[in-house]
Amino acid sequence: MLRVGHLILLSVGTQLPFDRLVRTVDDWAIAAGRTDVVAQVGPSTYAPRSLKAFPFLAPEAFRELQLNATIMISHAGMGSILTALEYGKPIIIMPRDHLRGEHRNGHQKATAERFKAVPGIYVASDEHGLVEHLTRLTELTGSQRLPPHAPASFTDQLRDFILRP
Repeated sequence: MLRVGHLILLSVGTQLPFDRLVRTVDDWAIAAGRTDVVAQVGPSTYAPRSLKAFPFLAPEAFRELQLNATIMISHAGMGSILTALEYGKPIIIMPRDHLRGEHRNGHQKATAERFKAVPGIYVASDEHGLVEHLTRLTELTGSQRLPPHAPASFTDQLRDFILRP
């Protein structure tokens, strides 16, 4: 359960801006009086007014924020989703919309659709849905932690498949 004053981490990846996501979280943080949101905003053109925002963070610093975050908010990027599952953190994801020029294709919408029933992953299809999840932060829970590596039985089968003549 999220308590006021705990770290909320917003991440949009590093390749493309996602101003719609950053602006929505920033507006919510201002309205809710939240000062506990740290954001990695990539090459954004939007300048957050409330978030502690950084275009890019060193991988070690970003991993530390992910580890210490109480909740994560992200685009529907697999790296963010898998990290949240690995750490057992609740994550709100909002997919980029390629029809708005936020990505090259619609794969993030497909990713969000695939993960919407997974415990600990909260999908927001648009800004309204994102704000609905943000207003319920205290109710959001993470998933059971995933191991950081695949089980040996899986990697053994994969190795056998690859090496098969």
